[in-house]
Amino acid sequence: MCAYPILLVHGIDDSGARFSRMKAALVGRGFGSVRAMDIFPSDASVSIERMASQVRDAACALQRKTCAPRIDLVAFSMGALVARYFLQRQGGRSVVRRFISIAGPHHGTLIAYLRQNEGSRQMRPGSALLRGLNADVNPWGDVEVFSFWTPLDLMVIPATSSRLKGGA
Repeated sequence: MCAYPILLVHGIDDSGARFSRMKAALVGRGFGSVRAMDIFPSDASVSIERMASQVRDAACALQRKTCAPRIDLVAFSMGALVARYFLQRQGGRSVVRRFISIAGPHHGTLIAYLRQNEGSRQMRPGSALLRGLNADVNPWGDVEVFSFWTPLDLMVIPATSSRLKGGA
């Protein structure tokens, strides 16, 4: 099995440490290079664009370090939306082979109205950022895209907001 390097991106108010069990499981199954990054600040007080630049930097650094042609990107909640922005707006399609979104607010979440900061405003249903991303005709290029979500999500409301057009 050819194992691509994997970058893990956390959600709001969290850190890469959240992925310690997943990282250990992936390494234990033969995925040699797995990195969990930290978005700073993690409270969405900066724009999705600014957080996506951090994902871009981490993805490119992992690709360079491993000499891999591309990497796999696994992202959770806010991190999934941030990673998606990197893919669609910051050249991520040339760096990423596979994108796995877990419970990302791709069409917004009503919970974002509870915070008044920049990133949270961008995660509200109907925001200009979300309208722009969702209007792309070919958002993924040749990147394999998978979207995992549950109807029981208490943070992404409505839970169907986690669905990605063109993703499996």
